[in-house]
Amino acid sequence: MVKDTFRGGVHPREHKSLSKEVPLRVYDAKGDMIFPLSQHIGKPARPIVKKNDPVLVGQVIAEADGFVSANIICSCSGKVKAIEKRRIISGALADCIVVENDGQFTPMEGFGTREEPASLTNEEILARIKAAGIVGMGGAGFPTHVKLAPKNALDIEYVIVNGAECEPYLTCDDQLMRLKADEIVEGLEVVLKLFPAAEGVIAIEKNKKAAIAAMEKAVEGKRKIRVHALKTKYPQGGEKSLIRVIAGIDFPRAMLPAEVGCIVINAGTTYAIQRAVLYKEPLYMRGMTITGDAIKEPGNYFVRTGTLLSEIIEEAGGIKEGVTLKKALAGGPMMGFAISNLDVPTQKVTNGLTLLAEDDAEKAENTMTACLHCGRCTTVCPVGLMPQMMAEAYEFNNLERYEKTLYGLECVECGSCTYICPSKRPLMQTFKRAKGEIMQKKREEAAKAGGAK
Repeated sequence: MVKDTFRGGVHPREHKSLSKEVPLRVYDAKGDMIFPLSQHIGKPARPIVKKNDPVLVGQVIAEADGFVSANIICSCSGKVKAIEKRRIISGALADCIVVENDGQFTPMEGFGTREEPASLTNEEILARIKAAGIVGMGGAGFPTHVKLAPKNALDIEYVIVNGAECEPYLTCDDQLMRLKADEIVEGLEVVLKLFPAAEGVIAIEKNKKAAIAAMEKAVEGKRKIRVHALKTKYPQGGEKSLIRVIAGIDFPRAMLPAEVGCIVINAGTTYAIQRAVLYKEPLYMRGMTITGDAIKEPGNYFVRTGTLLSEIIEEAGGIKEGVTLKKALAGGPMMGFAISNLDVPTQKVTNGLTLLAEDDAEKAENTMTACLHCGRCTTVCPVGLMPQMMAEAYEFNNLERYEKTLYGLECVECGSCTYICPSKRPLMQTFKRAKGEIMQKKREEAAKAGGAK
């Protein structure tokens, strides 16, 4: 029996009708471009340009500075204006390369030259992915060349392309699969070349009928690739949720997907791999949704990394007349985070901007009550954790119980528990704080141990 869903999960209102039928179109930034040196998990990249240097589209302006790191690619032509601290989407001040955009978007030489994958070795494929600065574009930002180089490639049984896009409001991956189905399949074929024993599975929620049809047409005649339609449920696109459905494997403890024979990559990442490996085109542009009840013209865009969010808002018609913007979210309402400054640049992981006329989180905070011990949070947790007990452990400052007994670090921060809680308790936010404190303590202990040697 073919499974189409996982244990737990919730059914939030989708709000996808605002933008799901609006095709992706390219937006070319008009102002200066800002490139944070850290747009990925791991060590920030190291600048290899200096003030007043000329730059081109596709040029590496900062190199990966460690095993888990990623190149930063320029998405415009012009000259380097500064290397300095700038405010970024998280609200933090971070080291950034600022480029004065000349509006010409002149590419590097050799940009877009087609090469057949059969002529490339596995080492060359991984080298091109690394050079392109590709990271996980579903939100995690893990360097893709590292993910695609597990200890034993022959143990990988499934390469899963995550086209679920279960986050409410967001529709850019849906449109990407409709528009670039053949290219995504080509990208998957490139990845499968690295894993000769693996089957390729493109996983898409059933509410994306046009995307499913496009991808099914693109995989016709492909012996090792199939499309798997998933039940529409959140968080269907979670890495562990997908592996449970596709591979039938449950691994709630601290294991990596590759350790259970699976590699999971986002649809946008797969498309970026195709462009990088076959066309020598690095990751300088990505799909993004701008949506919400406060924006005049919700839609989907191919946006150059480094573009200011305020520019994209203007391109989408601006805030509706007579509407007050109450909340701006990087991403969607479940796993996204609030941003207070819109003059910040998009990054490789920026898949959406949701602009809302009402702040539901503020409403929930005003109606929050004590825990009812109803157990709903446990029922919907896709990982099988006990959020009620985790919250109590944190409130009593028992981080050891949170981590060792309740496995709190396994929380995927999907927000299902917060969504379902009748007491309107900010459970996910609590778990983010707990995880942050635990990881900070581990870093401090590691630093002390290193200093004692």
